[in-house]
Amino acid sequence: MTAHRSDAPETPETPLSAGHLPERAEWRLPNHPRSAGRARALLRDGLSAWKVPDATAETAVLLLSELVANACRHARTPPGREIALRCVLGDRGLRVEVCDAGDGVPRPRGTPPEDESGRGLALVAALSDAWGAYPRSCGIGKTVWFELCCPRP
Repeated sequence: MTAHRSDAPETPETPLSAGHLPERAEWRLPNHPRSAGRARALLRDGLSAWKVPDATAETAVLLLSELVANACRHARTPPGREIALRCVLGDRGLRVEVCDAGDGVPRPRGTPPEDESGRGLALVAALSDAWGAYPRSCGIGKTVWFELCCPRP
């Protein structure tokens, strides 16, 4: 079941950790179309090191790629701005966040079958256990996140 929440807290370990300290990774990438590929490689390496099951890791990599591509395409930020990525593995699952300086909170949209784009958030909604977006606390930009349930290895 997928839940969309737009009022999620900025502390990703809250919904995922019960006892252990979470595994955590953060990266900053340029707001550039090539950043989606770099983000995939960074996340794949991190999840491999954390021994996340392959199926969960591949889903996370796909969904991260969609969110980074959306941030690069739709954020409309000045050159030099970066996209921040955060990945947290807690006791019950994985949370991935993409932060950008763009205005507005994204919403899935109806996409005609003949369109070649516009399905990224639909994929996130369909494949994640929960996802959402909220304005950043600093007042600039937003964070879009998803969670995948998986027991900690």
